[in-house]
Amino acid sequence: MNTNGRTLLHNAIIVNEGERFPGYIVIEGETIACVGHGTPDDAARASCGKCIDLKGCLAIPGVIDDQVHFRDPGLTHKADIYTESRAAVAGGVTSYMDMPNVVPPTTSVELLEAKYRHAADVSLANFSFFIGATNDNIDTLLDVDYSKTCGVKAFLGSSTGNMLVSDPEALHRLFAEVPALIAVHSEDEATIAANRARYVAERGDDLPVEYHPLIRDAEACYVSTARAVERASRYGTRLHVLHLSTARELPLFDSRTPLADKRITAEVCVHHLWFCDEDYASLGNMIKCNPAIKTAADRDALREALRSGAIDIVATDHAPHLWQEKQGNCLKAASGMPLVQFSLVAMLEMAREGVFTVEQVVDKMCHAPARLYRIDRRGFLRPGYHADIAIIDSEAAFTVTQQDVVSRCGWSPFVGTTFHNRVVRTFVNGAEVYSDGVFDEKPHGRRMRFS
Repeated sequence: MNTNGRTLLHNAIIVNEGERFPGYIVIEGETIACVGHGTPDDAARASCGKCIDLKGCLAIPGVIDDQVHFRDPGLTHKADIYTESRAAVAGGVTSYMDMPNVVPPTTSVELLEAKYRHAADVSLANFSFFIGATNDNIDTLLDVDYSKTCGVKAFLGSSTGNMLVSDPEALHRLFAEVPALIAVHSEDEATIAANRARYVAERGDDLPVEYHPLIRDAEACYVSTARAVERASRYGTRLHVLHLSTARELPLFDSRTPLADKRITAEVCVHHLWFCDEDYASLGNMIKCNPAIKTAADRDALREALRSGAIDIVATDHAPHLWQEKQGNCLKAASGMPLVQFSLVAMLEMAREGVFTVEQVVDKMCHAPARLYRIDRRGFLRPGYHADIAIIDSEAAFTVTQQDVVSRCGWSPFVGTTFHNRVVRTFVNGAEVYSDGVFDEKPHGRRMRFS
């Protein structure tokens, strides 16, 4: 695609800011020049060096995923920024925020900036990276430029990669002094440990995967989340609770205040909206993740909370592992699954089934992350905004096969699932980075900015 001229995307059904209408988009360089209703006139066509007939496909802002684990650096046998950004754009995800529990953990400015430099060289999608909190780096967190970094990731109560923040003074300073959004993994390790010990005593240590949501149960989530919300309320912290998984946590969050005015916000992941504990029987360790997938009642409550506004955004917690790492019993198999490639089509499938509307999907996956993180000129189809656009054929049913999976790990819990929407084109900063299975391998992603 010629990104130096103007490109016309026409004959589209545009879904943007609560509206759905036939229209067209003009891209000039890296930004959107025009979003129009109906059919472009002759002057608009003549001004564009390239015209693409979208043939009635949906055109939406590119998805912004605020929680991925691209495993780079140090765990790149599973995945890396290049491979997983390819999976992202194949799924209409044009921007992502990557977590710090890599090797070494991203807990210093030097390591953070090294990730940014690497992503600039290889990423097909736009990027930002959380810096991780530890008991010992609060002074470092005070020196970060948060106009160029999405926030701080903190493991509260339960740790991944030896990043548990448990020291009372460190917790006080994190919540009271750090001038950034604090995104938290919220499960209580003491509760988890007690549950694990009880079930091992009862059944031995060869527990099947069905015990995973019993060990990492609703109580473990609630205890930690209630504690975090109380602390954030006391200090006025910008707290963002990642991957809610239980009905019990939902009353802790506000469905009445507009997102722009909230100090405490919440995310739900696609897998907690799609699967429930009944699926362990057929999918086993493929859906083993932390926090665990829980009951159908929890799933239904999360769906309702997303519709009501108690939950603010949808993400993936994309966390690939090699297939052999997913083998073993409940206590041995790795937790996490690859989701970024199929998150949008899974949400649109739920919209097709009447769980959500397409407009709600676009709001929670595109607009709301941009609002919550105050991202500069992304998340909406507006003149002057970066031309991050996903094109979806809503008449293209397909069944996911192993060969469709782009992630380096090579598997997906959605293999065998039939979706009725297919991502056919993805534009990042005006460049058509994905088109019907073909990638533009150039690193068109840009470092995101925050206001």
